[in-house]
Amino acid sequence: MHSAVLLIEFGSIILGLGLLGRFAARLRFSPIPLYLLAGLAFGEGGLLPLGASEEFVATGAEIGVILLLLMLGLEYTASDLVSNLKTHYPSGLVDCALNALPGAIAALLLGWGPVAAVVLAGVTWISSSGVIAKVLNDLGRVGNRETPVILSVLVLEDLAMAVYLPIITALVAGAGLAAGSLTLAVALGVAGLVLFVAVRYGRVISRFVSSDDPEKLLLVVLGLTILVAGIAQQLQVSAAVGAFLVGIALSGEVAEGAHTLLSPLRDLFAAMFFVFFGLHTDPNSIPPVLLPALALAVVTTLTKIATGYWAARRAGISVKGRWRAGGALVARGEFSIVIAGLAVTAGIEPSLGPLATAYVLILVILGPLTARYTEPLAVRLGGIIGRGSAPRPAPVEGEPGLHLPTDGEPSGAAHSNSEAAHNN
Repeated sequence: MHSAVLLIEFGSIILGLGLLGRFAARLRFSPIPLYLLAGLAFGEGGLLPLGASEEFVATGAEIGVILLLLMLGLEYTASDLVSNLKTHYPSGLVDCALNALPGAIAALLLGWGPVAAVVLAGVTWISSSGVIAKVLNDLGRVGNRETPVILSVLVLEDLAMAVYLPIITALVAGAGLAAGSLTLAVALGVAGLVLFVAVRYGRVISRFVSSDDPEKLLLVVLGLTILVAGIAQQLQVSAAVGAFLVGIALSGEVAEGAHTLLSPLRDLFAAMFFVFFGLHTDPNSIPPVLLPALALAVVTTLTKIATGYWAARRAGISVKGRWRAGGALVARGEFSIVIAGLAVTAGIEPSLGPLATAYVLILVILGPLTARYTEPLAVRLGGIIGRGSAPRPAPVEGEPGLHLPTDGEPSGAAHSNSEAAHNN
């Protein structure tokens, strides 16, 4: 009887998620807020609380986080990460300062303590790579000159996750200063070792994993990822970081094949993760934190726009491209929920989960709007107050010069990143 109820509940969840995904696709919108709302509807205090399948969904949610980070690692090679770190680290520092501090300050003002402050800093810091990539593709901006700047900021955020997640894991576990420092040292050492091995011996690793049979490739990559994630979690380094490092270590045809095979599984289990997070959030707990979440969303929308503008200006992008870069970075999503989920599971602060849910719901809806309308709104306001950029002087006849692509034209760098932007 129990197994029948489990199958009925789990089948209903999967069917419901599929229908919600189709509905979101028809609206050309991210399905993340719909998945969160579905979790709220079937969790404690919701319309129809689940019983038999909750433990199964919890396991699926954990696999969802692992697959999210694995697929993220497959997008980059170790040399890409090292190159981005050397070239664009100032943009990453500005991104962290402008967007992590508001979350930390908000948690302290709410009286939640230092651990919750570090967690909420991560929630407000990390943009949603998946939502942003989809928005750029929908708006036809994959080839724009500002797109490599947007991607570089996202890459640095992803790389920072490898350091940030072990810190959060140690903090929410209640580890002391010595244990937390040891965990961070182990994480940094493992990450550095994996990057070194991936740069030097990435082809050897890929050949070892490679297989012409899709079934064998799927089993080897998935088994290796879950094994490494489990070992990493046992060492309190974070299962997600272990999965991310496995993705980085794979390259070439193996990475492309694994990406194709694992994408449907990633989508399935990631959807279950969002549902699981919603299941553990009481809808009645959201209204009390709605105002702080809205205020935090407004502040961090402005700081993300400022981050993109500064990064694009540093790269020599025109004023319009700077505004587009800033508007595109606003959306938060999967990783904000991953970070908040660690604190919720550990019982750090009861109001943190509801606030994170409301915050992500606001910005995952607002993000596509800011990506579309920040630049035209900034141009209009600039024209009204008389502070628009000065017109470019007409070229002097016969004067030699270098033709640069306009904001709407694809540059070579942007074109080379178009596949990464589409798949990220």
